[in-house]
Amino acid sequence: MFSIDVRARDIEGWPDRQSHALTIHVPHTNRIYKGLDLSLLRPDLEPDVLIDAERLQQDGVAMPQSDFYGDFFLAPGAVPPMLGQPVAIGIWHDYERFRAARKKLQFVDSIFLWGEVADSTARAPYGAARYVRIGGDDPRGADRFSPMKDLVVWPQTDDRGVHWPGPDDAAFGDAMRHSADLRAKMEDPPEGWRVFARNYHSQSVDPAAMEVENGLGWYQPEQGRLNVVGATQSPYTVAHHILDMMSASRMTLSKLDFVTGYTVGYGQKEHQSFPYYVAIAALYAEGRPVRLALDRWKHFQFALKRHPFDIRTAIAVDAEGRFQIMTCDMTGDGGGVKNFSPSVGTVAVTAAQSIYYMPSSDLSVQMLPSVNVTAGSMRGYGTLQSMATTEMLVDEIASEMQIDAIELRLRNVIRSGMKNTQGAVPSGHLRAAEILELAAGDPMWTGRHERKASFEAENPGMVHGTGFAAVQKDFGTGAEAAVVQLEVTREGRLKMRHVASEIGCGSTTSQLLVVQSHLGRPADEVEFSVQDWPQMPLHTEDEPYTTSQEDEDRLAQDPRWVPRFTSPRSASNSAYYFTHASRQAAQLLLRLTLWPAARSIWSGGESGGQMLPEPVEFEDLEWRDGMLTARSMQPLSLERLAAHAHARGMITGVCVHTFNRWAWAEADFEIGGDRFRAAIDALSVKWGEAADDVTKARMTDGGYAFQPRVQVHYPPVQRNNAGTVYYAPCATVIELAVETGSGKVHVLSHKTWLECGTQIVPELVSGQLQGGVAMGIGHALYEDLPLGPEGPGNGTWNFSRYHLPRAAEVAVWSQTGHVLPPLNDADPPKGMAEVVMIPVAGACANAIAHATGHRFREFPISATRIQEVL
Repeated sequence: MFSIDVRARDIEGWPDRQSHALTIHVPHTNRIYKGLDLSLLRPDLEPDVLIDAERLQQDGVAMPQSDFYGDFFLAPGAVPPMLGQPVAIGIWHDYERFRAARKKLQFVDSIFLWGEVADSTARAPYGAARYVRIGGDDPRGADRFSPMKDLVVWPQTDDRGVHWPGPDDAAFGDAMRHSADLRAKMEDPPEGWRVFARNYHSQSVDPAAMEVENGLGWYQPEQGRLNVVGATQSPYTVAHHILDMMSASRMTLSKLDFVTGYTVGYGQKEHQSFPYYVAIAALYAEGRPVRLALDRWKHFQFALKRHPFDIRTAIAVDAEGRFQIMTCDMTGDGGGVKNFSPSVGTVAVTAAQSIYYMPSSDLSVQMLPSVNVTAGSMRGYGTLQSMATTEMLVDEIASEMQIDAIELRLRNVIRSGMKNTQGAVPSGHLRAAEILELAAGDPMWTGRHERKASFEAENPGMVHGTGFAAVQKDFGTGAEAAVVQLEVTREGRLKMRHVASEIGCGSTTSQLLVVQSHLGRPADEVEFSVQDWPQMPLHTEDEPYTTSQEDEDRLAQDPRWVPRFTSPRSASNSAYYFTHASRQAAQLLLRLTLWPAARSIWSGGESGGQMLPEPVEFEDLEWRDGMLTARSMQPLSLERLAAHAHARGMITGVCVHTFNRWAWAEADFEIGGDRFRAAIDALSVKWGEAADDVTKARMTDGGYAFQPRVQVHYPPVQRNNAGTVYYAPCATVIELAVETGSGKVHVLSHKTWLECGTQIVPELVSGQLQGGVAMGIGHALYEDLPLGPEGPGNGTWNFSRYHLPRAAEVAVWSQTGHVLPPLNDADPPKGMAEVVMIPVAGACANAIAHATGHRFREFPISATRIQEVL
């Protein structure tokens, strides 16, 4: 169930009728805003309620974290900070008047009162960073200098721009001297080296989620209760930010009921401000339920976009075709509000190395404000922009040096134990080389020149090309946290509560399945997108990236403190990070419940029962055909184990909290004299129905009893500098043809190789792979939003102008994919929903170069741009 499908009458206890709200957005940024004139709606179509900046200020309702989200509304007397800036919300209590008013207001600029011409206020960059690494002689040995070992350069910024520190700076001088040395060597390379430097541009793109931003709210002032149904990837954050929004308000809020259903946003619905507009619409709807949903025009005008980037990438290559130095300078346009721009920038630039080992590198990024629609989280999170261009440059290097493009990649691919450009060692065995070897021997690659000649002979007026690209995408944020509750009923049914929300990647399927390896079968009942966790009474400052090591060591002495409570659904985090939490809960339920119950049954009876002659250990437990057994012990059903545990008042439920900072937090716990360590940092337990009164009295935390950890081991704060250590590699080869007259591109076929550990649900992996390829083709060839006043912020954009690729344009019937088998049964699943999109863009560009002989360096590579060259 998606929130866009819900109406007030569908919800038990809500009134049958609802009001309708409309956001009003300015289409210009070059004049002082004076206010609204809605006289064209008179006499009978004026809104019943109008909410603007003045009204919110009077009532003390403020946007939470306004530095991140911006202000709710533009106040009269100010210059709009961006195109599409909201100035008001109107509410109509009946649908027909709402519909008529909406139609009258659409595309009408005269409702906005403007003063004199004025420029927007100058603003400081949203963020900037530099990552400098000087490797040692051994790629697996100590670095001479690196962000991981030393530091990341964070420059000063103001409304005049970014101010990089100098070589004599007390904090960053060493890094900047190394940076200057690398840049000098790139300008004057050693004998035998060649330096390839190119400029690239990646465009602004709309995520084009079929579900537009929407929500439903109902405020009951007499009870101080606010009910909100929203579409978001970050439900826990949204719920708490709504509370923050009301913290200084004169309006009463004693209870918040925030519910989110499934949603699709490709990142766009992660930390978007729209749910807070739903909340304020509810607050002012005069006690009636109200629905606020953008139409597609306003969705283009206000929903988050993919960041456009200007990128200059350079690679120094020795005579054997081995990369020696990489430099990359990225400038991103963040639009009118900061949002996640600083984070997108650092993720983008640290991913620029793609699948290669770079002995030395100097990577910088700056994220700038503008009047464009705000750019934020979107599938790829900056890495599509950086890695696609790296793959285009590597392909050009191969052509210039007359080396097979995959062979050049194999000479430089990062291998297990080598370091990334931050100086961190990636997790586990790296299998990008294995993918390259498979692709190198594939007929789509080995026969590309023959197919080109044959196709062009048979199709006059068309040219044919095959392109290849390979990347590895990080998954996770470096501060991943999750909460999972898992319990077994007397009847043997498994009940799960989980923080995961569904955004179309299948987490609600995968998480109920992953407990099967420990508990013999999937969960029977699951509640997802849970925000209220009395079972886990923790507190946090939620500053996992900025807390010092000294402060964290002090805070961690409190067993109820954690660096972060939970993560949003983003960064492909469910497959690895949420699975870890689910499996830890399942493993602890096996250890604390089923193992004691089985031991009790096996040792029952006279003379110690059947277990006495056998040295059975916890590690011997194994599920066979739905029955728990160990060595020669009698197989036991989950139903029998559960009934036994409940009848004897044993532990029957666990609630766990996990945290990952590019490594897992671990903690020691002691329950009933048994001390153990687990890869979690907080634990609560629940005892069965027959527990004694003293034990039951301990279960005061949502029916559970919190178990203070004895000791905790958090990954060092310095690991924030790692950038990432978890990667999923992927490669794509694309075959296409180009009409020389029109420039139109026909994608003929494509094949993708992916390594994602153990697949939880292969059908879901296949679906993500196919969808990712389509999205990558859209970015490479079609999708484009102009910047400035002609762009979507003016309110005139829709799919009538925005070219989203159709099935016929993505070779949907001739695509193939190959997923590498896991290394072993314990190989964890990897986040892969983003990586499958990224090599497609580079492969398209390289295929077009093979077809036309011209290298395009600006996305999208549209028919018009190709036609200009041909």
